[in-house]
Amino acid sequence: MNMVKSIVIMIIFSIGSRCLGFIREMLIASRFGSGMETDTFFIALTAINLVTTMIYQCLNTTMIPVLSEIENKELSKNNYTNKLLNNILLFSIILVILGWFISPLIIKVLAAGFKGEQFYLAIKLMRIGLPAIILAVFIGIYRGYLQSELMFTEFSASLFPYNLTYIFFLIFLSGYFGITGLMVTSVIAVGSQIVIQLPGLKKVGYQYRFILDFKDKYIKKLLLLSIPVIISVAVNDLNMVIDKSLASTLIEGSISALNYSSRLNSLVLTVFITAIATVLFPMLTSEVTTKNHEGFKRLISNGVNVILLITIPATIGIIVLAQPIVKIAFERGAFDPVATKMTSAALLFYSLGLVGMALRMFLERAYYSLQDMKTPMINGIITVGLNITLNFILIRYMEHRGLALATSIAITITTVFLFYRLTRKIGSIGGLNIVKCGIKSLGASLVMGIFVYLLYNFLNAKVLGNTLFELLVLLITVAVGAGVYFVIVYLLKVDEISWFIKLFKKKLYR
Repeated sequence: MNMVKSIVIMIIFSIGSRCLGFIREMLIASRFGSGMETDTFFIALTAINLVTTMIYQCLNTTMIPVLSEIENKELSKNNYTNKLLNNILLFSIILVILGWFISPLIIKVLAAGFKGEQFYLAIKLMRIGLPAIILAVFIGIYRGYLQSELMFTEFSASLFPYNLTYIFFLIFLSGYFGITGLMVTSVIAVGSQIVIQLPGLKKVGYQYRFILDFKDKYIKKLLLLSIPVIISVAVNDLNMVIDKSLASTLIEGSISALNYSSRLNSLVLTVFITAIATVLFPMLTSEVTTKNHEGFKRLISNGVNVILLITIPATIGIIVLAQPIVKIAFERGAFDPVATKMTSAALLFYSLGLVGMALRMFLERAYYSLQDMKTPMINGIITVGLNITLNFILIRYMEHRGLALATSIAITITTVFLFYRLTRKIGSIGGLNIVKCGIKSLGASLVMGIFVYLLYNFLNAKVLGNTLFELLVLLITVAVGAGVYFVIVYLLKVDEISWFIKLFKKKLYR
């Protein structure tokens, strides 16, 4: 019951924060469009995000098992967290200084097509964004600490101040400070997330102390666990970097099209799948610690089925509604119909990998709970190799669309191998039941897709040209489509849907 409550709360917070995120992206598109400046900004931001994401993921993944072990031995989690924080902070300061000097080299690697003014602007923006790395250390460590205490709300709520910082700048200050001010804002936005963490830290009794101890055995253990995680996260992010680097050689606006479409595609991942994976990770770790193998496998099976039930209809929905989604989300101001066409095409091909991306995110957590960091790392390296190969093949025929399709194919294929390897490691996890669930979901999604296509085109024909009514039509279509899908999978007697309804009724009667 607590698991479901945590997931629901995270989803609610995520939906609210993602709505603000949409407003943020809409304002960026409106104020700056899809051209040279935004291409440059997104490349510089990618360089910074590579490091900050690595810090978030690495600390969040490795801290929970280590803190669980420390707690079982009745040692001080507070002292350990402070030692880790101060050690990593020292390293991050050195990293920022190094990043300042090697930023020209990094931009050359990330954006081979940038020349002259655009190249120097990218260097300037990257250097402005470097302090975000230091702030990410605080956020990553405190997030891992809070989640080890089964406190998950901060993770979703942290994006509220993040997005509001952007929105304030874009509405009131973007006209004065331009693209440079936008990068400064990105640093402030990262730092604003710490404010959300403070009440939770106070509640669990955390107190900061300056402690440096490079010889602590748990620090050493975390660092050893971190090495394959860092490599794994880095190679996963390389897919995005390689796409944008190759896109820099295409027509202007290609990088922005990939960025905007990737953000839209990741909405399902960040709202629903991240909530499921985040809440289940400490539980998977607990099952491993107590050697409850059947409970561990049951959690994985249920998690995979829930992910399929969410991502398969989402994929069909995006395929059917890609163009109106992009048009309504971004087409205004400097974002013209050409940008809409480019972005919606990339979104369609990114969506084909949505199921693989979601399952990969969850299955990696399962491996991490087993303290197997090596398998996801190797799988990630294979993914990058396959992605690079497909990139060079497909970009010749499909331009930026080929880059999106290559990413989807590479991730889907290697996720299948990741799943297969897990079954070899722990035994059967109800593969037949998972296949049945997937087939039922696909059948229901196809029926939903046909219904959504007909309904949207019928309603949209009545309000063509009115953006507000087009938005209303899209929302109605999505809501009705979701209702149709839910009814069909319920009639098909999908276990997870029946379980959820029973749980909801039980909660309602209470």
